[in-house]
Amino acid sequence: QVQLVESGGGLVQAGGSLRLSCAASGRTFRNYDMGWFRQTPGKEREFVAAITWSGGSTHYADSSVKGRLTISRDNAKDTVYLKMNNLKPEDTAVYYCAATLRAYGLRTTAAYDYWGQGTQVTVSS
Repeated sequence: QVQLVESGGGLVQAGGSLRLSCAASGRTFRNYDMGWFRQTPGKEREFVAAITWSGGSTHYADSSVKGRLTISRDNAKDTVYLKMNNLKPEDTAVYYCAATLRAYGLRTTAAYDYWGQGTQVTVSS
C-alpha cells in the first residue's frame, strides 16, 4: 500500500502561482511513477502531468497547461510537486496525485493504483 496526501491548494487570483505537494508513505516511493490529475464537478478526472520514477521523463496534458505547470519529485523526501504558474480560472479543480508501478499509460486514470484525497485549487478572475 501507498498512502498519498496532497497539500498546497487554496484560493488564488488569476495570474498567481501555487505549488502542490503530494507526500507518500508506505511502499518505496522511488519505485513509483507519479501523476497529477484534476477534476471539476460533473466531469471526468483529467490528466495534468506525470513523472517517471527517476524523474528523468515528464509528461504534460496539452498546450493549455504545458509551460505553466511543472511536475517534479524529491525521492529523498518521498514527495512529488506540481508548480503552477500564471493560473487561470479554468484551472479551478480538485487536484489529485496518484502512484503506479506501471511504466505505460500514465495519461490515464486506469494506470494508477493509489490515489490521494485531493486538494482544492480555486482561481478567481
